[in-house]
Amino acid sequence: MNRTQAANEYHHKGFNCCQSVLAAFQDLTGLSEGESFNIAGGFGGGAGTGELCGAVVGGIMALGLLTPVDPADPVGSKKRTLSKAKEFEKRFSERFGALRCQDLLRNPFTPDDTTPAAKAMGLTGHCDIMIVTAVELLEEMLAE
Repeated sequence: MNRTQAANEYHHKGFNCCQSVLAAFQDLTGLSEGESFNIAGGFGGGAGTGELCGAVVGGIMALGLLTPVDPADPVGSKKRTLSKAKEFEKRFSERFGALRCQDLLRNPFTPDDTTPAAKAMGLTGHCDIMIVTAVELLEEMLAE
């Protein structure tokens, strides 16, 4: 099973968007499935406020774990991680026109809005599409 499928499966088991994205990268982050679920547990639904999409937060968490802080250069480390987070947010926002959970849930999707994995999986639900897209975008960034 690939990461997009794993993330979608987590979500369908009842895990939130953030948990689903972060857990899909456990092979790279070093977190266990349970640790991923625990860390990301409070970040679904824009951390319960409708703000920053949980799928985006999960991707940023994974990026943070994959670009660890260098204690000898905490400021430089922070800048590197933030740069990657901003690029991830930019790509997600370009795809969907927003980063806020409430805004994303109000926007209707067309077939052109979805990514290859979402299309291949036949996904139609907002969160399903955003979770799979977040995983795809993060995988693209990691491959670059």
